[in-house]
Amino acid sequence: MRWTTYLLAAAAAVRTEASSLHPPVLPLFIRNPYLSTWLGRARGDPWDRWPIFWTGQEIGFSVLAAVPKSDTVFPLVGRPHDSLPKNGESFNVSYPTYLGATFDASTTNLTYKIPAPSYNIDPAEITLSFLSPITPTSTLRQAIPASYLTVHVTGSFDIDVYIDLNGLWVSANRGNEIVWELSDTKTSTSKGLKTWKVKRRVEQLLTEDWDRGEWGTLHFTGPSDVNHEAGTSALLRNRFSRTGKLQNTVDGNFRGIMDDEPVFAFSKSFRLNNTSSASGPSYDSVLFTVAHIQDPVIQFASARGLTLMKPLWASYYQTADEVLEWHYHDFDTAFKLASNYSLQLEEDALKSGSEDYKDILAVSARQVLGATSFAGTPDDPIIFFKEISSDGNMNTVDVIYPAFPFFLYTNPKWLAWLLEPLIEHQLSGQYPNDYSMHDLGASFPNATGHPDGRDEYMPVEECGNMLIMGLALVNSLKYDTEPASIWSAEGNPRYIESEGGKFSLYIDADKMDDTFGGPISAKGEKQARQWVSRSYKLWKQWTGYLVREALIPSNQLSTDDFAGWLANQTNLALKGIIGIRAMSEISELVGETKDAKYYRNVSESYIKQWQEEFAVSRDGTHAKLAYTWFGSWTTLYNLFADSLLCFHLPTSTVDLNNGPAQKPMATQKPNKDPVSKTAFVGEKIYKIQSDWYHNVRQRYGLPLDSRHLYTKSDWEFFAVAVASKQVREEVVQSIALWVNETSTDSPLTDLYDTEGDGGFPGIAFKARPVVGGHFAFLALERACGGKAVQALSFLDSESPKDLSYLMEGRSDEL
Repeated sequence: MRWTTYLLAAAAAVRTEASSLHPPVLPLFIRNPYLSTWLGRARGDPWDRWPIFWTGQEIGFSVLAAVPKSDTVFPLVGRPHDSLPKNGESFNVSYPTYLGATFDASTTNLTYKIPAPSYNIDPAEITLSFLSPITPTSTLRQAIPASYLTVHVTGSFDIDVYIDLNGLWVSANRGNEIVWELSDTKTSTSKGLKTWKVKRRVEQLLTEDWDRGEWGTLHFTGPSDVNHEAGTSALLRNRFSRTGKLQNTVDGNFRGIMDDEPVFAFSKSFRLNNTSSASGPSYDSVLFTVAHIQDPVIQFASARGLTLMKPLWASYYQTADEVLEWHYHDFDTAFKLASNYSLQLEEDALKSGSEDYKDILAVSARQVLGATSFAGTPDDPIIFFKEISSDGNMNTVDVIYPAFPFFLYTNPKWLAWLLEPLIEHQLSGQYPNDYSMHDLGASFPNATGHPDGRDEYMPVEECGNMLIMGLALVNSLKYDTEPASIWSAEGNPRYIESEGGKFSLYIDADKMDDTFGGPISAKGEKQARQWVSRSYKLWKQWTGYLVREALIPSNQLSTDDFAGWLANQTNLALKGIIGIRAMSEISELVGETKDAKYYRNVSESYIKQWQEEFAVSRDGTHAKLAYTWFGSWTTLYNLFADSLLCFHLPTSTVDLNNGPAQKPMATQKPNKDPVSKTAFVGEKIYKIQSDWYHNVRQRYGLPLDSRHLYTKSDWEFFAVAVASKQVREEVVQSIALWVNETSTDSPLTDLYDTEGDGGFPGIAFKARPVVGGHFAFLALERACGGKAVQALSFLDSESPKDLSYLMEGRSDEL
C-alpha cells in the first residue's frame, strides 16, 4: 500500500486519470440513500440537463461562471441558463469548451475551458471536483453524510463562480413548503464558515416519498469570504450574471419548493489577472461541502425493542454544526485517505484485470456505499443497507451477498456491521422461521422485521448466503500474512475484548480505526471465536435447514427472483451445499468438532451427488439450469464461493474423522479424485463452465441463463472470477463495451440485455449496491493467503473449447 503526501494544489487535487469508459451517469455527491446526486447523460455536456437523484428525478444544482471583462456568463452544471434572457441584457450567455469527465473511486472531475476576454490571453481552466471519500481506515469519516466540492480555477483573467441548490434536496414533492436559514461562524479571530440550512417546514420522520427521505436538513457550506444569497432562482442567476456577485441577503418568505423557486447560493470571485504575462497563469480554489443530516436515521426492531437509531457520528459530536465544521476542515486528510484507496484500487485492478476493469470498479465503488447508513454507538456499530430501486427492503441478505466482495476487499469490519442487525434481530426471537430471514424490513428506513414470517421466500438462498459470508468474515480475521483487505492491517493492533461478541469501533485521536483481526496476540482468532460463539445456534439452525433442503431444492425463488420460481435449481443447490461445508469450519472454530465432522461428511456426500447425478448436461459440457431441465444452461456464479472460502485448495480438506484432537488445516485427507486439481467442487466443473462462458458470451456480456438474453453484472464478475484469464478478459471487455453503449440513463444498472441497445429488460434496476460484486476478482486474489487464484491456474493451461457446433443445433443431449 502506498501512502502519498498530496499538496492541495490544482495538479494534485484533480489527479484522476482519463478513463476509457464513458458511463451513462456519473456520481457527484454520494453518501447514503438520501444524499445521492448524479450527473445524468454524462456522455454529453453537463449543462444539457439538471443533475438527478438516483431515481432519475431532477434536482436543483447549478453552477455558472462569468468573465467580467467580456460580460459573458457560462453554464457549467445544470440548466441555470434557462433562467437567463436570450437578449436585451448587459451580458451574453455562451458555452464553455467541455474537456470531459475523469473519475476514480471517490472523485469525479468535470473540466472546462473558459474563453479569454481578449485574443492574446490563453483560455482559463475550471475543474469542478466532487469528492465523496472512501476511507477504509477511518469509519467515522465514512459515516459522515457529507461530500466535498472543490472549484479549481487556473488562468490569467478574473472569473466569478456561482453555485445554487434548491429544496428538492430535502423532499421529492415540489409543492412541499421549506424553511431555511444562514449560519455564519465568522468571528474577529477566525474566518469561519457560512452554511445554508434547508428543511421541510413539516418533516415526516422516517418516511419516504418516491424514495426520498422526507425528514432531515440539507447543509450547504462554504468559507465565510464567499458571497451568499437566498431568493428566487431567476432573480439570483440574473443578478450574478450582471454583477458577478450576490448581495449577502436572505429572503425570509418561506414557501413551496417550486413556488417562485427559492434557491440557496454562494458566489466566489477569483482575481487571477496578471499585470505581466511572463508570470504565467494563476491558480486559486474554493471548497464547499454538502451534507444531509438526519437524527434519528433508522427505526430498528432490536433485541431491546423498537429503537430509534442515532447516526454513528453523533457518538463523537454533540451537534451537526460541530461534526460538519470538523468535516470541512478535515478535507486534506480525507482527500489523502481517499486517494490512497483509489490508487491502490487502480493498482490492484490493473494487476489482475485491465484498464476497463479499473474503470468499472472506480465507477462502482461509491454506488455501493450510497446504500449505507452508519448508525449505533462505538460499542455496537451497525450499518443499515437499502435495497435501492428493486423494492426498498432493508439489509436484504441476497443484496448484501452480491455486494460483499467490495466489503471484503475494502473493509471486512463493515461487512460484520451489515450482518449485525440481522443476527441481533433473529437471536432475539422476533423472526419465527427456522431459515434465515430475507430482509430486516420491507421498507427502508423502518427495520421492523417480519414477525409473521412472511418475508420473501428464499430459504436456501439466504441460509447459504449467511453461512458463506460468515465464514468469509471469519477467514478475513484469521490471517497470518495476507489480510483479506490490506487496510485491515492498518492501525493499532491491540486486542480489546468486546462486550457480547460484537465488533466495537476503536479510533485514535486522528479518528483512525484499529486493526481488524490479524495474528498479533491472536487477535483475529479471538475476535472470530467470540463472534461465532455468540450466535452459534443461529448458524447451526440455518445449516440444519440446508441439510434437509439444499441437495434437491423445492420450488422456490433464488436471488434472481425476477426470473420466477423454479424447483431443482442447480446453482441454488450448489450454494446450499457450500453453505453446509462452510458450517463445518465455523463449527471447528468454536470447538464443536462433532458438528464439524457431521457437516463435512454431509457436504462431501452432497457435492458428490450434485456433480455426478444432477448438475451436468448429458453431454458433459455445462451445468443445467435445473436438474430435470434438459437443454438448459446456467451461469454457475455460486462456484465463486468454493474458491473464495478456499475449499478448492487441496490443503483445505481436513480429516475430521480422527476425533476432537484433530486441529483444522492440519493433517490432510487424500483427494478422492486423483485427477481433480480442486478439493471440493471438482476441477471438471470449473473447466466446463469456463469453456461454456466463452461460447455463450454475447455482445454485452454473459447471459444469466438459457431462458433470456438478459444478465446480471454482479454475477458475471462472480462467474468469470473463477474462469480462465482469457474468458475473464473477454467478458470484462464485453461489459466495458456495454458501459460505453448502453441506452440506460441511470446510475449503473446490474440487470440489462446483452444484445440490442443494452437497455433494461423491462425491469429498471438502478444504483443498486450489488455492483460490489464487480470486486469479486480482487476479493479472490487476496483470499487464502493469496493462493486462491493461483490454485485455479489449471484453467489457463489450454484455450477454451469451441462448442459452436452445439450452439447451432441444440438438443436434449444438452
